[in-house]
Amino acid sequence: MRYISTRGETSPLSFQDAVITGLAPDGGLLLPEEIPDVRSRLGEWRELGFVDLALKILPLYIDDIPLEDLEPLVRSAYATFSHPEVVPLIPVGDINVVELFHGPTLAFKDVALQLLGQLFEYILSRRGEHLNILGATSGDTGSAAIYGVRGLPEIDIFVMFPDGRVSELQELQMTTVADANVHCLAVEGSFDDCQNLMKTLFADLPFKSTYRLGAVNSVNWARVLAQIVYYGYASLKLYAGAPVTFYVPTGNFGNVFAGYLAKRMGFPIERLVLATNENDILSAFFSTGVYQRGEVRFTVTPAMDIQVASNFERYLYYLLDEDSERLRRFMNDFSSTGRAVLDSPGRDEDFAAIAIGVEDTLSVIRRTYESHGYLLDPHTAVGLAAAEQIAAAGPKICLATAHPAKFPEAVNKAVGADVAHHAALELLRGLPTRRTVIPATLNAVRDFVANHARL
Repeated sequence: MRYISTRGETSPLSFQDAVITGLAPDGGLLLPEEIPDVRSRLGEWRELGFVDLALKILPLYIDDIPLEDLEPLVRSAYATFSHPEVVPLIPVGDINVVELFHGPTLAFKDVALQLLGQLFEYILSRRGEHLNILGATSGDTGSAAIYGVRGLPEIDIFVMFPDGRVSELQELQMTTVADANVHCLAVEGSFDDCQNLMKTLFADLPFKSTYRLGAVNSVNWARVLAQIVYYGYASLKLYAGAPVTFYVPTGNFGNVFAGYLAKRMGFPIERLVLATNENDILSAFFSTGVYQRGEVRFTVTPAMDIQVASNFERYLYYLLDEDSERLRRFMNDFSSTGRAVLDSPGRDEDFAAIAIGVEDTLSVIRRTYESHGYLLDPHTAVGLAAAEQIAAAGPKICLATAHPAKFPEAVNKAVGADVAHHAALELLRGLPTRRTVIPATLNAVRDFVANHARL
């Protein structure tokens, strides 16, 4: 399997090179040259556990790591999860919640980043190379990435997050990690500022090469690949003649894009309902075909306070019939004016979209706890609110993206009681922290990386 850039100006790469490269040199995102069709194999896969299903799906996309090497990497990655099923399905009324937060940082990002850490270590140790990872986070990616690579001698990690715009516990999960290879940068701006700074540095090819920059954000193909597995797993567990519909809280489009690929592979998925918060650039596109940047609104769902969705370009590539030239024009329009338009906003058979406001989010948390005794984090509540409002013929599955204890202020406010706790998070309070505050400028990030990166 080879990997190509959405922008069509990068030579095809092997899987290992795609992992190390992250963002394509032409500024595009990497995708497999073809999407495997697995429909003939679904019957034999229905009873598999999550890890065993991963060991069926991942080799379809990874042909340069022998299975005897890949299997221990996968098993080690998911041995860090506290639940025996890794991603259990929990019925909540007539909706099934797939809990993706049983990894070490209590967020869905662990599903991909625990595996990505294993892949980085495998590839770099065999090549005798060092990598300096540069990432941007709206909350959970940063800590999940740090926990995936902390202490590894082959890697230094630099994580940018918007100062004061992530939850207290999300910041503590990053800044209390004492390993010398971890660098936390509190940027005086929004997540979109952090993401733009990251992409701009990756586009500076001499700098990227000199300082051996790699990516852990969902621009890295391996992130998306790992997430395909839980869509396949959950859809097979609940399929009983009618395909399932997934309700996905999303900001950066990476999570829901993995579901789109799972659907194209042939898993029994009817539609994907994309649920955003009041930063509704994505839901507006699926209604109008207009992709237009607005001012970031800060809400109780900070991981979704995003106006530029990095992974949306991958979907656009398929929506534009894999025409890289048309895609480049679209992205250039958006980059230069903050607005780009398509005649057709998307395929209704694949996606529906809805924006959920703060009051509805808090209301769903309260009602779900009162009716079912089940506690939602605010992001998962956005998905559940979408499931209440958009019908489906078959089973409904909502992705639970984080443990509610990561957002105690919003959850406790919604419920009216102090209920959002997790022992692992409470242990972080009072620990020493390390972080560096920097302005949201390219020179500030460039200088910090240049002064602290190992080559």
